[in-house]
Amino acid sequence: MAWQEPRHKLLICAGFDLLGLIAFAVLIAAFKPLPLWPQIDWLVLLAFLYLGLGWLFGSYTVLRWRSLPTQSLLQRVLVTGVIVAVGMALLRQIVNPPDQIWLVHRSTQILLLPTLMLWSALWRVLLRRGVIVPAPPACVLVSDGDERSIVRDVWQRTPPREPLQELALRDVVTVPPPLVVAVGHSLQRNPEQLRLLAQLESRDPRETVLTTPLALIERQLERLPPRLLPEPWLQFAELPSNRMFSFERQLKRVADLIVALALLVATSPLIVMAMLLIWLEDHGPVFYVQGRSGWLGQPFRVYKLRTMTVASSLADPHWTKPGDQRITRVGKWLRKLRLDELPQLFNVLRGDMSLIGPRPELPEFEEALEEQIPHYRKRHWMRPGLSGWSQVCAPYAASVDDSELKLSYDLYYLKNFSIWLDLIILFRTIKTVLKASGR
Repeated sequence: MAWQEPRHKLLICAGFDLLGLIAFAVLIAAFKPLPLWPQIDWLVLLAFLYLGLGWLFGSYTVLRWRSLPTQSLLQRVLVTGVIVAVGMALLRQIVNPPDQIWLVHRSTQILLLPTLMLWSALWRVLLRRGVIVPAPPACVLVSDGDERSIVRDVWQRTPPREPLQELALRDVVTVPPPLVVAVGHSLQRNPEQLRLLAQLESRDPRETVLTTPLALIERQLERLPPRLLPEPWLQFAELPSNRMFSFERQLKRVADLIVALALLVATSPLIVMAMLLIWLEDHGPVFYVQGRSGWLGQPFRVYKLRTMTVASSLADPHWTKPGDQRITRVGKWLRKLRLDELPQLFNVLRGDMSLIGPRPELPEFEEALEEQIPHYRKRHWMRPGLSGWSQVCAPYAASVDDSELKLSYDLYYLKNFSIWLDLIILFRTIKTVLKASGR
Protein backbone atom coordinates (compact mmCIF):
# COMPACT_ATOMS: atom_id res chain seq x y z
CA MET A 1 0.00 0.00 0.00
CA ALA A 2 2.17 2.75 1.39
CA TRP A 3 5.11 2.99 -0.98
CA GLN A 4 3.37 3.06 -4.34
CA GLU A 5 5.45 3.51 -7.45
CA PRO A 6 3.79 6.40 -9.37
CA ARG A 7 5.12 5.20 -12.72
CA HIS A 8 3.02 2.06 -12.36
CA LYS A 9 -0.04 4.23 -12.98
CA LEU A 10 1.53 5.57 -16.16
CA LEU A 11 2.15 2.04 -17.44
CA ILE A 12 -1.35 0.92 -16.49
CA CYS A 13 -2.84 3.92 -18.28
CA ALA A 14 -0.75 3.27 -21.40
CA GLY A 15 -1.94 -0.34 -21.32
CA PHE A 16 -5.59 0.76 -21.20
CA ASP A 17 -4.98 3.17 -24.11
CA LEU A 18 -3.47 0.39 -26.19
CA LEU A 19 -6.24 -2.01 -25.23
CA GLY A 20 -8.88 0.54 -26.18
CA LEU A 21 -7.25 1.25 -29.54
CA ILE A 22 -7.12 -2.45 -30.42
CA ALA A 23 -10.68 -3.11 -29.19
CA PHE A 24 -12.17 -0.20 -31.14
CA ALA A 25 -10.23 -1.17 -34.29
CA VAL A 26 -11.53 -4.75 -34.01
CA LEU A 27 -15.07 -3.45 -33.51
CA ILE A 28 -14.86 -1.22 -36.60
CA ALA A 29 -13.37 -4.10 -38.60
CA ALA A 30 -16.52 -6.15 -37.91
CA PHE A 31 -18.48 -3.73 -40.13
CA LYS A 32 -15.86 -3.50 -42.90
CA PRO A 33 -15.69 -5.74 -45.98
CA LEU A 34 -11.94 -6.25 -45.50
CA PRO A 35 -10.38 -7.81 -42.35
CA LEU A 36 -8.17 -6.05 -39.84
CA TRP A 37 -5.05 -8.09 -40.64
CA PRO A 38 -3.96 -6.02 -43.71
CA GLN A 39 -4.22 -2.90 -41.54
CA ILE A 40 -1.76 -4.11 -38.87
CA ASP A 41 1.16 -1.93 -40.02
CA TRP A 42 -0.97 1.19 -39.81
CA LEU A 43 -2.50 0.09 -36.52
CA VAL A 44 0.99 -0.27 -35.02
CA LEU A 45 1.90 3.18 -36.36
CA LEU A 46 -1.29 4.67 -34.92
CA ALA A 47 -0.57 3.10 -31.52
CA PHE A 48 2.99 4.44 -31.59
CA LEU A 49 1.77 7.95 -32.42
CA TYR A 50 -1.00 7.96 -29.83
CA LEU A 51 1.12 6.63 -26.97
CA GLY A 52 4.23 8.59 -27.98
CA LEU A 53 2.48 11.93 -28.41
CA GLY A 54 0.46 11.33 -25.26
CA TRP A 55 3.74 10.93 -23.39
CA LEU A 56 5.24 13.99 -25.10
CA PHE A 57 2.29 16.28 -24.37
CA GLY A 58 1.86 15.12 -20.78
CA SER A 59 -1.39 13.15 -20.93
CA TYR A 60 0.30 10.51 -18.75
CA THR A 61 2.16 12.98 -16.53
CA VAL A 62 -1.15 14.29 -15.14
CA LEU A 63 -1.52 10.97 -13.29
CA ARG A 64 1.42 11.90 -11.04
CA TRP A 65 0.18 15.38 -10.09
CA ARG A 66 -3.24 15.03 -8.50
CA SER A 67 -3.33 18.77 -7.80
CA LEU A 68 -3.73 19.50 -11.52
CA PRO A 69 -7.38 20.19 -12.40
CA THR A 70 -9.36 17.69 -14.47
CA GLN A 71 -9.61 20.36 -17.15
CA SER A 72 -5.86 20.11 -17.75
CA LEU A 73 -6.19 16.34 -18.11
CA LEU A 74 -8.94 16.70 -20.75
CA GLN A 75 -6.98 19.37 -22.61
CA ARG A 76 -3.89 17.18 -22.87
CA VAL A 77 -5.90 14.20 -24.12
CA LEU A 78 -7.61 16.46 -26.67
CA VAL A 79 -4.33 17.95 -27.89
CA THR A 80 -2.87 14.45 -28.27
CA GLY A 81 -5.87 13.24 -30.29
CA VAL A 82 -5.91 16.27 -32.59
CA ILE A 83 -2.19 16.04 -33.38
CA VAL A 84 -2.48 12.28 -33.98
CA ALA A 85 -5.32 12.98 -36.45
CA VAL A 86 -3.20 15.59 -38.26
CA GLY A 87 -0.20 13.25 -38.31
CA MET A 88 -2.19 10.36 -39.74
CA ALA A 89 -3.66 12.64 -42.43
CA LEU A 90 -0.18 13.85 -43.43
CA LEU A 91 1.19 10.29 -43.51
CA ARG A 92 -1.71 9.20 -45.69
CA GLN A 93 -0.92 11.97 -48.17
CA ILE A 94 2.77 11.11 -48.20
CA VAL A 95 2.51 7.31 -48.38
CA ASN A 96 -0.77 7.16 -50.36
CA PRO A 97 -1.78 3.64 -49.27
CA PRO A 98 -4.27 1.61 -51.37
CA ASP A 99 -7.99 2.04 -50.77
CA GLN A 100 -8.10 -1.37 -49.08
CA ILE A 101 -6.36 0.18 -46.06
CA TRP A 102 -9.55 1.49 -44.48
CA LEU A 103 -7.89 2.33 -41.15
CA VAL A 104 -6.52 5.58 -42.60
CA HIS A 105 -9.79 6.63 -44.21
CA ARG A 106 -11.14 9.90 -42.90
CA SER A 107 -14.44 8.30 -41.91
CA THR A 108 -12.62 5.67 -39.83
CA GLN A 109 -10.42 8.24 -38.11
CA ILE A 110 -13.43 10.46 -37.29
CA LEU A 111 -15.05 7.48 -35.59
CA LEU A 112 -11.96 5.91 -33.99
CA LEU A 113 -10.01 8.84 -32.49
CA PRO A 114 -12.84 10.66 -30.63
CA THR A 115 -13.96 7.33 -29.16
CA LEU A 116 -10.39 6.58 -28.12
CA MET A 117 -10.00 10.03 -26.55
CA LEU A 118 -13.16 9.56 -24.47
CA TRP A 119 -11.88 6.13 -23.39
CA SER A 120 -8.49 7.62 -22.42
CA ALA A 121 -10.04 10.48 -20.47
CA LEU A 122 -12.31 8.09 -18.58
CA TRP A 123 -9.46 5.85 -17.42
CA ARG A 124 -7.31 8.80 -16.42
CA VAL A 125 -10.07 10.20 -14.26
CA LEU A 126 -10.64 6.79 -12.66
CA LEU A 127 -6.92 6.31 -12.01
CA ARG A 128 -6.54 9.75 -10.47
CA ARG A 129 -9.50 9.11 -8.15
CA GLY A 130 -8.18 5.77 -6.93
CA VAL A 131 -10.94 3.65 -8.50
CA ILE A 132 -8.65 1.33 -10.47
CA VAL A 133 -5.70 1.21 -8.08
CA PRO A 134 -5.79 2.28 -4.41
CA ALA A 135 -5.38 5.97 -3.73
CA PRO A 136 -1.94 6.91 -2.40
CA PRO A 137 -1.62 7.23 1.38
CA ALA A 138 -1.59 10.50 3.25
CA CYS A 139 1.91 11.82 3.99
CA VAL A 140 2.25 13.12 7.55
CA LEU A 141 5.26 14.88 9.07
CA VAL A 142 5.78 14.80 12.84
CA SER A 143 8.87 16.85 13.63
CA ASP A 144 10.06 20.07 15.21
CA GLY A 145 12.81 22.67 15.04
CA ASP A 146 15.20 22.97 12.10
CA GLU A 147 14.31 19.55 10.73
CA ARG A 148 10.67 20.49 10.24
CA SER A 149 11.63 23.79 8.64
CA ILE A 150 14.01 22.10 6.20
CA VAL A 151 11.47 19.41 5.26
CA ARG A 152 8.77 22.02 4.71
CA ASP A 153 11.07 24.08 2.46
CA VAL A 154 12.09 20.99 0.50
CA TRP A 155 8.47 19.95 -0.02
CA GLN A 156 7.48 23.43 -1.18
CA ARG A 157 10.48 23.72 -3.51
CA THR A 158 9.69 20.46 -5.30
CA PRO A 159 6.34 19.88 -7.04
CA PRO A 160 5.02 17.15 -4.71
CA ARG A 161 2.93 14.19 -5.79
CA GLU A 162 1.00 14.38 -2.52
CA PRO A 163 0.44 17.22 -0.03
CA LEU A 164 2.37 17.06 3.24
CA GLN A 165 0.39 17.29 6.46
CA GLU A 166 2.17 18.57 9.59
CA LEU A 167 0.58 17.14 12.72
CA ALA A 168 1.42 16.43 16.34
CA LEU A 169 1.89 12.75 17.08
CA ARG A 170 -1.13 12.69 19.40
CA ASP A 171 -3.27 13.83 16.45
CA VAL A 172 -1.79 11.29 14.03
CA VAL A 173 -3.12 8.34 16.03
CA THR A 174 -6.65 9.56 15.22
CA VAL A 175 -6.02 9.69 11.46
CA PRO A 176 -7.42 6.63 9.66
CA PRO A 177 -5.13 4.63 7.37
CA PRO A 178 -3.66 4.42 4.84
CA LEU A 179 -0.91 6.84 5.76
CA VAL A 180 2.86 7.26 5.90
CA VAL A 181 4.17 8.97 9.03
CA ALA A 182 7.62 10.56 9.02
CA VAL A 183 8.82 11.01 12.60
CA GLY A 184 11.70 13.36 13.38
CA HIS A 185 14.73 12.01 15.24
CA SER A 186 14.34 14.31 18.24
CA LEU A 187 10.79 13.09 18.90
CA GLN A 188 11.89 9.47 18.89
CA ARG A 189 13.78 10.09 22.18
CA ASN A 190 10.75 11.49 24.02
CA PRO A 191 9.08 8.91 26.35
CA GLU A 192 5.57 10.25 25.70
CA GLN A 193 6.17 10.22 21.95
CA LEU A 194 7.51 6.67 22.17
CA ARG A 195 4.25 5.54 23.73
CA LEU A 196 2.27 7.07 20.87
CA LEU A 197 4.66 5.56 18.35
CA ALA A 198 4.03 2.16 19.87
CA GLN A 199 0.31 2.64 19.18
CA LEU A 200 1.03 3.38 15.53
CA GLU A 201 3.40 0.43 15.25
CA SER A 202 0.66 -1.88 16.51
CA ARG A 203 -1.40 -1.08 13.42
CA ASP A 204 -1.39 -3.17 10.26
CA PRO A 205 2.00 -2.37 8.66
CA ARG A 206 0.39 -2.64 5.24
CA GLU A 207 -1.82 0.34 6.10
CA THR A 208 0.39 2.49 8.33
CA VAL A 209 4.10 2.99 7.67
CA LEU A 210 6.49 4.72 10.07
CA THR A 211 9.57 6.23 8.52
CA THR A 212 11.97 9.17 8.76
CA PRO A 213 11.61 12.57 7.05
CA LEU A 214 14.64 11.79 4.89
CA ALA A 215 13.21 8.45 3.72
CA LEU A 216 9.85 10.09 3.00
CA ILE A 217 11.49 12.73 0.81
CA GLU A 218 13.60 10.13 -0.96
CA ARG A 219 10.57 8.04 -1.89
CA GLN A 220 8.07 10.80 -2.61
CA LEU A 221 10.29 13.50 -4.17
CA GLU A 222 13.14 11.29 -5.45
CA ARG A 223 15.85 13.54 -4.08
CA LEU A 224 18.12 13.66 -1.02
CA PRO A 225 18.48 17.16 0.48
CA PRO A 226 22.12 17.46 1.64
CA ARG A 227 21.19 19.42 4.80
CA LEU A 228 19.17 16.48 6.09
CA LEU A 229 21.94 13.95 5.52
CA PRO A 230 24.11 12.97 8.49
CA GLU A 231 27.89 13.05 8.62
CA PRO A 232 29.27 10.65 7.61
CA TRP A 233 26.85 9.40 4.95
CA LEU A 234 27.20 6.93 2.07
CA GLN A 235 30.75 5.69 1.79
CA PHE A 236 32.34 5.40 -1.65
CA ALA A 237 32.43 1.59 -1.48
CA GLU A 238 28.66 1.51 -0.81
CA LEU A 239 27.70 2.98 -4.17
CA PRO A 240 25.78 0.53 -6.37
CA SER A 241 28.10 1.39 -9.27
CA ASN A 242 31.20 0.44 -7.24
CA ARG A 243 30.17 -3.07 -6.32
CA MET A 244 32.68 -5.69 -7.34
CA PHE A 245 31.87 -7.28 -10.72
CA SER A 246 28.98 -4.86 -11.20
CA PHE A 247 27.18 -5.96 -14.36
CA GLU A 248 25.24 -2.68 -14.56
CA ARG A 249 28.47 -0.64 -14.46
CA GLN A 250 29.95 -2.67 -17.32
CA LEU A 251 26.72 -2.46 -19.30
CA LYS A 252 26.61 1.30 -18.75
CA ARG A 253 30.09 1.75 -20.26
CA VAL A 254 29.31 -0.48 -23.25
CA ALA A 255 26.06 1.43 -23.83
CA ASP A 256 28.00 4.72 -23.59
CA LEU A 257 30.34 3.68 -26.37
CA ILE A 258 27.68 2.24 -28.68
CA VAL A 259 25.11 5.01 -28.22
CA ALA A 260 27.65 7.87 -28.32
CA LEU A 261 29.16 6.57 -31.56
CA ALA A 262 25.73 6.06 -33.12
CA LEU A 263 24.60 9.55 -32.07
CA LEU A 264 27.76 11.13 -33.49
CA VAL A 265 27.17 9.48 -36.84
CA ALA A 266 23.44 10.30 -36.88
CA THR A 267 23.82 13.93 -35.78
CA SER A 268 26.96 14.80 -37.73
CA PRO A 269 24.93 16.74 -40.37
CA LEU A 270 23.31 18.77 -37.59
CA ILE A 271 26.68 19.47 -35.99
CA VAL A 272 28.14 20.64 -39.31
CA MET A 273 25.10 22.83 -40.00
CA ALA A 274 25.28 24.32 -36.49
CA MET A 275 29.00 25.02 -36.91
CA LEU A 276 28.28 26.86 -40.17
CA LEU A 277 25.50 28.96 -38.61
CA ILE A 278 27.70 29.88 -35.62
CA TRP A 279 30.50 31.00 -37.91
CA LEU A 280 28.16 32.97 -40.21
CA GLU A 281 26.68 34.91 -37.29
CA ASP A 282 29.89 36.50 -35.99
CA HIS A 283 32.82 34.71 -37.73
CA GLY A 284 34.04 33.54 -34.34
CA PRO A 285 35.20 30.08 -33.24
CA VAL A 286 32.52 27.40 -33.48
CA PHE A 287 33.66 25.32 -30.51
CA TYR A 288 33.85 26.27 -26.86
CA VAL A 289 36.46 24.37 -24.84
CA GLN A 290 36.34 24.67 -21.07
CA GLY A 291 37.94 22.97 -18.07
CA ARG A 292 35.60 20.93 -15.88
CA SER A 293 35.91 18.63 -12.87
CA GLY A 294 35.35 14.96 -13.63
CA TRP A 295 35.42 11.64 -11.82
CA LEU A 296 36.97 12.05 -8.32
CA GLY A 297 37.62 15.69 -9.16
CA GLN A 298 40.07 14.96 -11.97
CA PRO A 299 40.16 17.89 -14.45
CA PHE A 300 39.30 17.41 -18.11
CA ARG A 301 38.37 19.59 -21.07
CA VAL A 302 34.76 19.60 -22.22
CA TYR A 303 33.72 20.43 -25.80
CA LYS A 304 30.58 22.35 -26.72
CA LEU A 305 29.24 24.32 -29.65
CA ARG A 306 29.66 28.00 -28.81
CA THR A 307 26.37 29.67 -27.89
CA MET A 308 27.67 32.96 -26.44
CA THR A 309 29.58 35.91 -27.80
CA VAL A 310 33.32 35.42 -27.97
CA ALA A 311 34.10 38.12 -25.39
CA SER A 312 31.60 36.60 -22.96
CA SER A 313 33.01 33.13 -23.47
CA LEU A 314 36.47 34.34 -22.46
CA ALA A 315 35.30 36.45 -19.50
CA ASP A 316 35.20 35.31 -15.90
CA PRO A 317 32.55 32.59 -15.61
CA HIS A 318 29.25 33.22 -13.88
CA TRP A 319 25.86 31.56 -13.90
CA THR A 320 23.61 31.82 -16.92
CA LYS A 321 20.28 33.49 -16.21
CA PRO A 322 17.01 33.64 -18.20
CA GLY A 323 17.28 36.19 -20.99
CA ASP A 324 21.09 36.31 -20.69
CA GLN A 325 22.32 38.90 -23.22
CA ARG A 326 25.54 36.95 -23.81
CA ILE A 327 23.68 34.21 -25.71
CA THR A 328 23.75 34.62 -29.49
CA ARG A 329 20.70 34.22 -31.75
CA VAL A 330 21.96 30.88 -33.04
CA GLY A 331 23.02 29.88 -29.54
CA LYS A 332 19.49 30.44 -28.23
CA TRP A 333 18.12 27.70 -30.50
CA LEU A 334 21.07 25.41 -29.96
CA ARG A 335 20.43 25.60 -26.22
CA LYS A 336 16.70 25.00 -26.56
CA LEU A 337 17.32 21.84 -28.57
CA ARG A 338 20.41 20.88 -26.52
CA LEU A 339 22.40 20.64 -29.76
CA ASP A 340 25.27 22.59 -28.20
CA GLU A 341 25.98 19.52 -26.04
CA LEU A 342 26.56 17.13 -28.98
CA PRO A 343 30.38 17.57 -29.15
CA GLN A 344 30.53 16.17 -25.61
CA LEU A 345 29.91 12.79 -27.22
CA PHE A 346 33.66 12.85 -27.91
CA ASN A 347 34.19 13.18 -24.14
CA VAL A 348 31.96 10.14 -23.66
CA LEU A 349 34.03 8.10 -26.15
CA ARG A 350 37.25 9.16 -24.43
CA GLY A 351 35.90 8.11 -21.04
CA ASP A 352 35.89 11.61 -19.51
CA MET A 353 32.09 11.49 -19.28
CA SER A 354 29.12 9.14 -19.44
CA LEU A 355 25.83 9.66 -21.21
CA ILE A 356 24.05 9.75 -17.83
CA GLY A 357 25.52 11.18 -14.64
CA PRO A 358 25.95 14.40 -12.63
CA ARG A 359 26.72 17.35 -14.86
CA PRO A 360 30.38 18.48 -14.66
CA GLU A 361 30.74 21.83 -12.94
CA LEU A 362 33.24 24.64 -13.40
CA PRO A 363 36.19 24.32 -10.97
CA GLU A 364 35.86 28.08 -10.29
CA PHE A 365 32.40 27.47 -8.79
CA GLU A 366 33.11 24.24 -6.97
CA GLU A 367 35.39 25.54 -4.23
CA ALA A 368 32.73 27.96 -2.98
CA LEU A 369 29.93 25.40 -3.39
CA GLU A 370 31.84 22.77 -1.41
CA GLU A 371 32.20 25.24 1.47
CA GLN A 372 28.52 26.17 1.52
CA ILE A 373 26.74 22.90 0.65
CA PRO A 374 27.25 19.70 2.65
CA HIS A 375 28.24 16.54 0.73
CA TYR A 376 28.90 18.51 -2.46
CA ARG A 377 32.15 16.66 -3.12
CA LYS A 378 30.30 13.34 -3.37
CA ARG A 379 28.90 14.24 -6.80
CA HIS A 380 32.39 13.44 -8.15
CA TRP A 381 32.00 9.81 -7.09
CA MET A 382 30.42 8.96 -10.45
CA ARG A 383 31.58 9.89 -13.92
CA PRO A 384 29.91 13.15 -15.05
CA GLY A 385 27.17 12.85 -17.63
CA LEU A 386 25.81 14.49 -20.76
CA SER A 387 22.43 14.39 -19.04
CA GLY A 388 21.44 13.41 -15.53
CA TRP A 389 18.73 13.11 -12.92
CA SER A 390 19.22 16.70 -11.80
CA GLN A 391 19.08 17.94 -15.41
CA VAL A 392 15.66 16.40 -16.08
CA CYS A 393 14.19 17.20 -12.64
CA ALA A 394 15.51 20.66 -11.76
CA PRO A 395 16.03 23.98 -13.58
CA TYR A 396 19.41 25.36 -14.54
CA ALA A 397 21.53 26.37 -11.56
CA ALA A 398 21.77 30.14 -11.27
CA SER A 399 22.58 30.43 -7.55
CA VAL A 400 23.87 28.49 -4.55
CA ASP A 401 20.29 27.48 -3.68
CA ASP A 402 19.78 26.12 -7.20
CA SER A 403 23.05 24.20 -6.95
CA GLU A 404 21.90 22.67 -3.65
CA LEU A 405 18.62 21.62 -5.29
CA LYS A 406 20.47 19.97 -8.17
CA LEU A 407 22.87 18.29 -5.75
CA SER A 408 19.92 16.69 -3.94
CA TYR A 409 18.98 14.96 -7.21
CA ASP A 410 22.60 13.99 -7.91
CA LEU A 411 22.89 12.39 -4.47
CA TYR A 412 19.68 10.45 -5.11
CA TYR A 413 21.17 9.20 -8.37
CA LEU A 414 24.39 8.14 -6.65
CA LYS A 415 22.51 6.13 -4.04
CA ASN A 416 19.92 4.62 -6.40
CA PHE A 417 21.89 4.13 -9.62
CA SER A 418 20.46 1.46 -11.90
CA ILE A 419 20.01 0.82 -15.60
CA TRP A 420 16.27 1.35 -15.11
CA LEU A 421 16.88 4.85 -13.68
CA ASP A 422 19.26 5.60 -16.56
CA LEU A 423 16.53 4.64 -19.04
CA ILE A 424 14.05 6.95 -17.29
CA ILE A 425 16.57 9.81 -17.53
CA LEU A 426 17.22 9.00 -21.19
CA PHE A 427 13.53 9.14 -22.12
CA ARG A 428 12.98 12.33 -20.15
CA THR A 429 16.00 13.87 -21.90
CA ILE A 430 14.51 12.93 -25.28
CA LYS A 431 11.26 14.58 -24.19
CA THR A 432 13.14 17.76 -23.25
CA VAL A 433 14.83 17.85 -26.66
CA LEU A 434 11.60 17.20 -28.58
CA LYS A 435 9.80 19.94 -26.67
CA ALA A 436 12.76 22.34 -27.14
CA SER A 437 12.62 23.22 -23.45
CA GLY A 438 16.34 23.66 -22.88
CA ARG A 439 17.78 27.01 -21.87
